[in-house]
Formats: sequence, C-alpha cells, structure tokens
Amino acid sequence: MIDPKKLATLRHHATGLWHEFKGLSLFLVLMVMFRSAVADWSDVPTGSMKPTIIEGDRIFVNKMAYDLRVPLTHHSLVRLGEPQRGDIIIFDSAVSELRLVKRVIGVPGDVVQVRGDIVSVNGQQLGYESTGQVLTNEEGDEVEDLRESIHPNAVDAEREYTVRMRQGGRLSDFGPVRVPDDAFFVLGDNRDNSADSRVIGFVQRQEIVGRSRSVVLSLDYENAYLPRVERFFHSL
Repeated sequence: MIDPKKLATLRHHATGLWHEFKGLSLFLVLMVMFRSAVADWSDVPTGSMKPTIIEGDRIFVNKMAYDLRVPLTHHSLVRLGEPQRGDIIIFDSAVSELRLVKRVIGVPGDVVQVRGDIVSVNGQQLGYESTGQVLTNEEGDEVEDLRESIHPNAVDAEREYTVRMRQGGRLSDFGPVRVPDDAFFVLGDNRDNSADSRVIGFVQRQEIVGRSRSVVLSLDYENAYLPRVERFFHSL
C-alpha cells in the first residue's frame, strides 16, 4: 500500500513540474498542430525535380493551399481550393510509401500523353523552348534544360518553368491516360529521373499535403552541408 505522505509528495512535485513547464508544453503542442495543419517545410533529398529544386533544398509547404485538415491526419474539414496545372505539390504516396514532391500536369478529366519526351494535355502539346543549357548528368548522359509552358486550369496566365530531359530515356513515351475524378497526373521536372505518375500512377486528392512556391534554405551536401546563400527564399 502506498504511503499517503509519499503520494502527497509525488502529487506536489507533479503539480510543481506542470506549473513550471506548462508554457513550454502548450507551445510544443501548438507548434505540432501548426506544422501539421497550417505550414511546414520539407527537405528534398533527391534530384527528381532538377533544375527547379535541387538536393539539399528545404521547401516551404503551404498546408492550407487546398484544405483545412484535422491536425495530424489527412482528413479534410473544408476544401479551400484545387491543385492547378503547374502547381508543385507535396504528397504522401500510398504506392511508394514516401513523401514526394512533383508538378501537376493533368487535373481530373484531362487526357495526358508523353511522346518522345513531349507532353500533350487534351491533345495540345505543351510549349518548349531551349535555354541553351546542355549538361552531363550523374550517369554521364547529355541532358538539356528546356522552358516548358502549360496553360493552368483557371484563367491565369500561362505558366512557365524549366525541365531537364535526355532524349530517348526509358520514360520518354507514356499514355495516353485520362485522369480520374479526385486524382492528378504529376511529373518531376527532371523527366528521365523521376518516379512520378508514369511509375506510381495517379496521385489521389486525399494524399496531397500541400503546395510549395519557394525554398526556405538550402544545404550543399557536397560542400560540408554549408548553406547555399543564393537559394534562401528562392522562388519556385
């Protein structure tokens, strides 16, 4: 049987600890809730979104871009918007069991096809313009950076971004496929080195965590993890 005096002492200590640390505890709980449902950052360990996002980037994730969610879950309370063509989204892939970062190319109802690395949406080819940047990738193959332009869902101006591709890669031809309801077709900007919808299939609406439009900071893995100052708050 527990000694009443010892029990009273334990209660006194517990009360004292609670009063001393309740402010910190509340802050930590609110921080977890905020990062879960409002905004967070996500590190990018691979080059599947080169040259837009590079290894070592920490990108800002707007978790309220499309939904107001129950914290720590994927349950949406209110839909605040829908992903648009050209958006960079972060999602928890059920197929790969990884959190991935890709670009939305097809929205529900779109027919998407890739032929010789050229993407078409609803029978209309996306626009391509060479940047004049020709590089050698990790495998020693020659790759080229191209400006790709895509018409978004709404009446916004045409969106442009840079993609990297090697002509004749294993993922150069795909489809056509029709994007089902509540799903999206995504591609990595590094077209020949990306496990995207050509590999893992469509991204389901409930898998999407948020949208990114900027880098917060970037660490150079090949240079002692020193920060890349030029990429602080770099727009995507």
